Amino acid sequence: MFKKLNNIETAFQHVRMFSLIFLVACCTVCTYIVYKCFAMVNSERERVYILSNGKALEALSDDRRENLPVEIRDHIANFHRYFFTLDPDEKVIQQNASKAFDLADISAKKAYDNLREQGFYANVISANISVRLEVDSISLELDNAPYRFTCYSTQELIRSTSTVKRKLVTKGELRTVSRSDNNPHGFLIQRWETVFNEDLAK
Repeated sequence: MFKKLNNIETAFQHVRMFSLIFLVACCTVCTYIVYKCFAMVNSERERVYILSNGKALEALSDDRRENLPVEIRDHIANFHRYFFTLDPDEKVIQQNASKAFDLADISAKKAYDNLREQGFYANVISANISVRLEVDSISLELDNAPYRFTCYSTQELIRSTSTVKRKLVTKGELRTVSRSDNNPHGFLIQRWETVFNEDLAK
């Protein structure tokens, strides 16, 4: 009888040992599966699919900090092109100004209103002048937000009889805002002002 009890106790110890080993193995497998799932989800988040002409194209997403200078320069260049690209047509001027206002704060609207009050846009329309702008370079200070910038550009005023080139230098700051269709980079230009705007010597 004691032998049977001894066998039962030994069997119970074996079952308990087997159960513990099985439990540890299950926990290990579950932990590994969860880890691999998280790793897979994170790797999938880096993949972006773009729909182009009915075809899904794969692109890779990066940390925004890596592309920050490129995005900021493109945002500044787009704003200046919209603001300073003019044709002798009131509707074109208003459309471009509206696009520029989406990329900047009230300082851009104030500059626009000042130019309107000075009769600049009326002169562009009455004299049939087209204005084109080419951004030459943009210097950035990315140490702290809001990010400061200075934009160096060349303006071309095209008349039927002549073409005049002007050097334009502006400065301002950028702060981060939500991205949208009207503001795809998610920046807003603030405290924007013209520092220099004079004809280039021929």
